[in-house]
Amino acid sequence: MKKTSSTFVVQIAGAEHLGFAEELCKLYEESAKKRGTGIAKRDPEYIKEKILQEKAIIATTADNHIAGFCYIETWEGKNYVANSGLIVREEFRHHGLAKKIKKFVFDHTQKKYPQAKIFGITTSLAVMKLNSDLGYKPVTFSELTQDDAFWSGCKSCINYDVLTRTSRKNCLCTGMLFDPKDEKKKEFAKVKKIEKKIPAKLKTPKAQRIKVVKSAGKSKENKR
Repeated sequence: MKKTSSTFVVQIAGAEHLGFAEELCKLYEESAKKRGTGIAKRDPEYIKEKILQEKAIIATTADNHIAGFCYIETWEGKNYVANSGLIVREEFRHHGLAKKIKKFVFDHTQKKYPQAKIFGITTSLAVMKLNSDLGYKPVTFSELTQDDAFWSGCKSCINYDVLTRTSRKNCLCTGMLFDPKDEKKKEFAKVKKIEKKIPAKLKTPKAQRIKVVKSAGKSKENKR
């Protein structure tokens, strides 16, 4: 049967999914080898921790096999949040599942951390496209979290020497950022733009316009 994004169950991972931790770590390692690019290694205990903290999104098949995964990391007192480790099993790719997981974790992140800047670094063009569709913008590494703990996670990446040689200014990954403040500014600008197009008389509340008309009528009667 053909697999589509609707064939899978995408949800916040729970205790019942802890058994997938080791399998997920193997998937990350296999993906890194096939792509020949840097993907930091994951530890099963770390994956389990994310699941128990309700910071992981999992996609499973109808017969309860792992199809995809992604998790949330917080930095600098939750001022920066990363949606990390997006992965979809090779046999389930090209059916919109990655997009569905990415959108789910993005919405979940905004609910948990509405004021945080959401960011990520990636070498994947597909992930860059998904991020762009959600409102992320390409940025320099200086605009991302400067928490050493985040960057130390790149040590297992084959390109880590590039990062250190450039004093953490750039690498093969592209940095992308979603700032909720920018979105609020856009929404405010849209409202202002719409207001400019509204005739002045329509901006006055209806009840107030009626009151003004009645007052004008009484003034004419008094003059008579």
